[in-house]
Amino acid sequence: MSSETAAADAPDDAATLVPLHEPSEGVPRVVETERGLARASAAVAAGEGPVAIDAERASGYRYGQRAYLVQVRREGAGTWLIDPMACPDLTPLDDAIGAAEWILHAATQDLACLAEVGLRPRQLFDTELAGRILGLHRVGLAAVVEHYLGLSLAKEHSAVDWSTRPLPEPWLRYAALDVEVLSELRNLMGVDLAAQGKAEWARQEFAALLEWAPTERVDPWRRTSGLNTLRSRRAVGIVRELWYARDDIARERDTSVGRVLPDAALVEIARAAPRTTAELPGGHRAIGRYGRQWVAAVRQALAIPEQDLPPRTLPSDGPPPPRVWAEKNPLAADRLGATRAALTAFAQDRVIPVENVCSPDPLRRVVWQPPSEPDEAAFSRALLDQGVRPWQAEVVAPMLVTAFTQFPDP
Repeated sequence: MSSETAAADAPDDAATLVPLHEPSEGVPRVVETERGLARASAAVAAGEGPVAIDAERASGYRYGQRAYLVQVRREGAGTWLIDPMACPDLTPLDDAIGAAEWILHAATQDLACLAEVGLRPRQLFDTELAGRILGLHRVGLAAVVEHYLGLSLAKEHSAVDWSTRPLPEPWLRYAALDVEVLSELRNLMGVDLAAQGKAEWARQEFAALLEWAPTERVDPWRRTSGLNTLRSRRAVGIVRELWYARDDIARERDTSVGRVLPDAALVEIARAAPRTTAELPGGHRAIGRYGRQWVAAVRQALAIPEQDLPPRTLPSDGPPPPRVWAEKNPLAADRLGATRAALTAFAQDRVIPVENVCSPDPLRRVVWQPPSEPDEAAFSRALLDQGVRPWQAEVVAPMLVTAFTQFPDP
């Protein structure tokens, strides 16, 4: 069944959906001992087929993105819920899974925290990414389950504090249901990918996820919301010192940085540049609670020589924003516009988001600094050098050739 057919057959009225309230084998007990982990690993090793896997974090509650619960399900093995706080080394489970395919939803959310406890896939299938490639309008797990299975999957516990111990049974039920139907989803989506001629696209995308790792920014403090509203390098430097002070407090207390102090308050302190706790702005309890740390950070920033202050913004290593291309390089602007139009038409015809055919950044870089010989092979190599998948380069390179032919060098 194609995704278009599936979409037509999917329930439109929530009342027609069948609620999925209880795991098929009931709510499993949480594995909290090395002996229990050995039993879980043996069961998974004896199972068959791919392995559905998920992790729950305490985002917004705890420092970092560690896993506080790992869910695993495999045919013949059932569902296992494992506490990685009690069993921090899950390499026995990793050995049990071996080269079997992982099934995850939104893999990039969980791969890093699973790797921290010793779980690393050799092959995987991402049901969220598959949904994007198939052109589904909504790709959250509940929406994909509704689309393919006609089941209503409750998500009311998705944002709870998973570091809580003991974990309430309703949360455990929710966690078990998250992996209950992933294998069935994977099979149905695999059929649709093949029917739409997108199986190879998905294979390459999933293979790329095996090498995925979170991007570590050189200056993570520059992500502070509102930083761009500050007009002096000194104020930016104060934000930097405040950001690291807040991070130290959050790490020490094992709480999320947002619970220590929101970004807006950091920017407000930077504007005030207080030299004493009495000069700190009011309006947020944590400003006063950690007042000495904030003032110490401000004083440290005020002591930095002017020439050593961080710049307000960092220079880009890429081309300028497309909005100024018409003025700076009209020919490149025309070529980019023509390629974008071809990409949009292709994406609409193949029912896939245009950004999944080619991300904007590599396309802009190749158009702004094209290869010396603007033929298909050269464009393909240039795109691959920018991290584009082979299937994407195969689609986009001919479009670039056409655009450069339509708008040749003078």
